[in-house]
Amino acid sequence: MSIERSIADAVGREGAPTMSTRAKLLALLVCPACRDGDLAGLDERRADGAVVCTACGAAYPVRSGIPILLSAGSDGDLAHDEIAHAAGHKHAQAAYFDRGVAEEFEISRPHAAPSMYRALIERKFRRGVAGLPPLRGASVLDACCGSGMDAEMLAREGAAVIALDISEGCAIRAGERAARYGLDYLVVVGDVERLPLRDCGVDIAFVHDGLHHLAQPESGVRELARVARQAVSLNEPADAFGTEVMVRLGLAQAWEDAGNRVARLRSADVARALAEAGFDDVTARRYLMYYRHQPGSLMRLASRARLRRAYEAGASLADAALGRWGNKLQVTARRAA
Repeated sequence: MSIERSIADAVGREGAPTMSTRAKLLALLVCPACRDGDLAGLDERRADGAVVCTACGAAYPVRSGIPILLSAGSDGDLAHDEIAHAAGHKHAQAAYFDRGVAEEFEISRPHAAPSMYRALIERKFRRGVAGLPPLRGASVLDACCGSGMDAEMLAREGAAVIALDISEGCAIRAGERAARYGLDYLVVVGDVERLPLRDCGVDIAFVHDGLHHLAQPESGVRELARVARQAVSLNEPADAFGTEVMVRLGLAQAWEDAGNRVARLRSADVARALAEAGFDDVTARRYLMYYRHQPGSLMRLASRARLRRAYEAGASLADAALGRWGNKLQVTARRAA
């Protein structure tokens, strides 16, 4: 179902007046506490202030045009400005990504990176969208969006994107990316374990390297399945022999810079959770891919024309031979038409 029909359903009528992509996506948001009430006062013109749930009365701030839709059920947080000072797994993650990253690199990634790095990111993205319904015109939630890299790629495919992250710092950077590159996606601060969307509220739910930040990634899988009308795409570190080898060799982290353990996912567990949520076409694939988050001298060297061809050939051969035990997991699930 297209975003135009989604909006018609959301407002309860056909033939709604022409709206911008941002306005259409704002109409899809609901209170994360009761998951049903509309948010009074939430519109394109509100840069700062607050919005209130029409059902339960919960209030949420809007800062610099970004709705901060974190409920009291989000691991106990009462307001986002308390996240950096509160205990808890998600709070540590949000605090780190609010302040602990190279802002310019995150906003522009992968534009200014070496060509081989850009090719790997593109290849990973293509794996994530290959089994999905057409993106053009679809409403897509990009959960755990970080600084908006995948939101940008989805938007360039023609999707109407809600870019959501629990870190307000990430959301600000994602908004800066949209402004810098002329993109029209909506940025929201929210919790992937308590999404501000109704059941089947968007066409597609998408996540790339986000659920491994959670203490219990399965709860994030279930929430993505709850809000997705047509399909879910998940690309995460795999709980696999290949990952264990990389950790032992120092090529992958067991603990994140935020101080939390990296949670790696098992394909059977993810597939089971999606099947239980009503997705009858679930495909899980493991593959082998490695790159540092910030490219170094090796990636720059591999980006030279002749070396790049050799690097790509070697990486393809390694994935063909060892991918079934690989360190990455791609899961795509679709509901029956």
